Amino acid sequence: MLVLVAPGQGAQTPGFLTSWLDLPGVADRVAAWSDAIELDLAHYGTKADADEIRDTAVAQPLLVAAGLLSAGALGSPAAFGAVAGHSVGEITAAAYAGVLSEADALSFVRTRGLGMAEAAAVTETGMAAVLGGDPDVVVAHLTAMGLTPANINGAGQIVAAGTMEQIDALVADKPEGTMKVVALKVAGAFHTHHMAPAVVALEKAAQALSPADPVLKYVSNKDGQIVTSGADVVARLVGQVANPVRWDLCMETFAAQGVTGIIELCPGGTLTGLAKRALKGVPTVALKTPDDLEKAAALIAEHAA
Repeated sequence: MLVLVAPGQGAQTPGFLTSWLDLPGVADRVAAWSDAIELDLAHYGTKADADEIRDTAVAQPLLVAAGLLSAGALGSPAAFGAVAGHSVGEITAAAYAGVLSEADALSFVRTRGLGMAEAAAVTETGMAAVLGGDPDVVVAHLTAMGLTPANINGAGQIVAAGTMEQIDALVADKPEGTMKVVALKVAGAFHTHHMAPAVVALEKAAQALSPADPVLKYVSNKDGQIVTSGADVVARLVGQVANPVRWDLCMETFAAQGVTGIIELCPGGTLTGLAKRALKGVPTVALKTPDDLEKAAALIAEHAA
């Protein structure tokens, strides 16, 4: 069984969309999307520097657009047994599973990015990855410092979120038994109470959507559960911005469902990296450029549903 996964914020790098625009018809699609959401995706995906694409309002639509482009190059969802996304990647996953149209996915993520950027501007906040250590010990340490374990990613990685003062204190006083603490290139304490104002904006945006039920197993990063209702998927997308991501539970579900291969959409690498440590022996392909499509096609041919 193949699983398709979509990465979240922080996976973006300068120029990562450049090679994809050379594929037939892609530049026109990106131009149309850019006009629809009033954001120059081609510019930000090819010419913008790291600081520009770190902006939440830019990064999130850019990541969903890249995910949709690379997913389209893979062909029909019928080859996959399940789909999941990390953080904003859940919107990409929802579109690929047929819950949202591409237009609705991009409009929704534009609202999400703007809302989360506005919420992040209220207080100087950030996130940091804690590598290694016992998960229970790490979570207890973070809680004692007033931090939120915002992403429990499995494979020895938990991402803490909070004010910059709290993040700086964590760097100076890492949990016992851990290897290191690494500050992340994000512009806020996502998946915490700091993002509550963005939930209000998304609740309003969700009222304009007409979601369909997913055409393949949709694994929610709220709790690793398989969601069969399109309305439930959207409700989870709304609440997700202020609640932790449980990617560890998603990978447990992949294993329980009998995963035999994983393909990560552009800009791939983060989630396949976690899978290599937590789902040992499961072959993976990370789509970084169109050159990786040949490897993906070979994996699909061998493991398609």
